[in-house]
Amino acid sequence: MKIPLLKAKNITKEVNSPEGVLTIVSDINLAVHQGQAISIVGPSGSGKTSLLAILAGLDLPSKGQVWLADQEITSLDEDTRAQIRGEKVGFVFQSFHLLSRLSAVENVMLPLEIKGDRQAKQKALKALTRVGLKKRASHLPNQLSGGEKQRVAIARAFVTRPTILFADEPTGNLDKASTQSVGELLFSINQESDTTLILVTHDPVLAGRCELTYQLDEGRIQ
Repeated sequence: MKIPLLKAKNITKEVNSPEGVLTIVSDINLAVHQGQAISIVGPSGSGKTSLLAILAGLDLPSKGQVWLADQEITSLDEDTRAQIRGEKVGFVFQSFHLLSRLSAVENVMLPLEIKGDRQAKQKALKALTRVGLKKRASHLPNQLSGGEKQRVAIARAFVTRPTILFADEPTGNLDKASTQSVGELLFSINQESDTTLILVTHDPVLAGRCELTYQLDEGRIQ
């Protein structure tokens, strides 16, 4: 039996609030294998983004463990978790997270330059070509539409060929036409790269393209 690429066991996240201890996610168990695409859906405030952050090693649970590629990331310090993220993980966020002073190609180059890749610009231009933005490579983010910004973000996420990609509401800020084109792009590149995809979304069409959907409500899988 194959060992899961990503495994969460009894994940609970609690935070202090004026009303007392607030449980964000409660006793979550899941397993994701290499090449799978899964979606996490649920109403606003159900804990989807908090769960994604824990699975990606951006945050730690109050209780429970997460394993990524045979490493229990919940037992590691932030520097080590950051190193693993740099090696194995890609991210696409709802708000794009592009650096405003960098051009499209420079934004895509950034994770490669952090790794010391001498072919960073060549690879970044290839990635932008794949998402249909070669002619916009020198444009700054404020010169791009919302859909174009998200395509730059997708190029940046895939340019390092991550083992696993976490996408948090990747079409949440886009109009209907851009939502369709960005969604198509995300899944087609994901399949080409054989990348494992963990997708948080409100979009039932996007969620329906995944092999498996986890419904989250009040911090629990239903």
